Amino acid sequence: MGSRICCHNCSAITTYEYYVVKQITAFVYIILIGALLMIYYWFDPSEIELFPKCPFYMLTGLKCPGCGSQRAIHSLLHLDFIGAIRYNLLLVLFIPFISVLSYAEFMKTKHPDFYVRIHSVSIILSVLFIVILWWIVRNIIGY
Repeated sequence: MGSRICCHNCSAITTYEYYVVKQITAFVYIILIGALLMIYYWFDPSEIELFPKCPFYMLTGLKCPGCGSQRAIHSLLHLDFIGAIRYNLLLVLFIPFISVLSYAEFMKTKHPDFYVRIHSVSIILSVLFIVILWWIVRNIIGY
C-alpha cells in the first residue's frame, strides 16, 4: 500500500489513487475542451442561435470584456487571426496567460511555488485592472 495523502475533502487516499484520479480528471477536461473546440470550429456563433448571447450587452447595449469571445474562438480555430482580434482583442492577447494558468492548475502538486506565484495578489489585481480598462476602452472607442 502506498503512502497516504490528504485530498480536498481531507479523506486520506493513497498516492496512487490520487494520481489516478488526477489523470482521469485531466483526461475528462481534455475531452470536454476538445468537444467544445470542435463545436466552435464547425458552427459559427454569429450565425447559429445555439450559442448564448451576452446578457450584459442585451440589457445595456454596452460590450462586456468577454463580448465577441465565442466568435473570436471560431475565427482562431479557422486561423483567421485578424477576425479574432476584431471580435475580442483581449481574449487573443490573454491566450498565453490562460495557457500558463491551466498549466499551473494541473501542475500545482509538482510545482506549488509556481502555482502560488501565478495566483499572487499582484497578478490577480493586474489582470483585474486590464480587464476593467478593456471594458471601458472598448465601449468608448466602439471596438
